[in-house]
Amino acid sequence: MHKILALIMAIAAMPMAATAGPDRVSVLLGSRHFGATTAFQEINPGVFLTWERKLDWTVGVFRNSYGRGAIAGTAALPLIEEGKFSLDAFLGAAYYPKDGRNFAVHIGDIVPIGGLQARYGNMFMQVIPQDGRDASAVVSFGLTFGLGD
Repeated sequence: MHKILALIMAIAAMPMAATAGPDRVSVLLGSRHFGATTAFQEINPGVFLTWERKLDWTVGVFRNSYGRGAIAGTAALPLIEEGKFSLDAFLGAAYYPKDGRNFAVHIGDIVPIGGLQARYGNMFMQVIPQDGRDASAVVSFGLTFGLGD
């Protein structure tokens, strides 16, 4: 299992390896599970680094809604950028130690994630559709800061 996780993280890091440091840091604060049939923890601190390119590559660590540490990596396609507002579609994977098998779709403790993310100034929000088994959607939110120029 650790070999699969190492492979996913290595693939996610490849576009970043040949470039300078990250362009953005984001601080995850929490989440809201809509249509939840399970009691989830909705205070989910975490830190994510993003490299902004044609596809934005993000990797980070956070406290998942089961109360354990997790790792996620995503690629995002910018859809709209108007002034302080942006909207992206994203897709990736998250490693949920001991909890990945709670998801309908998983490879061990690794689960696919995807959805839409919006940013306005220093605030961000992600909408992640779920399978409806334990929740119909998760909305996560936090603060984000540019690191460059």
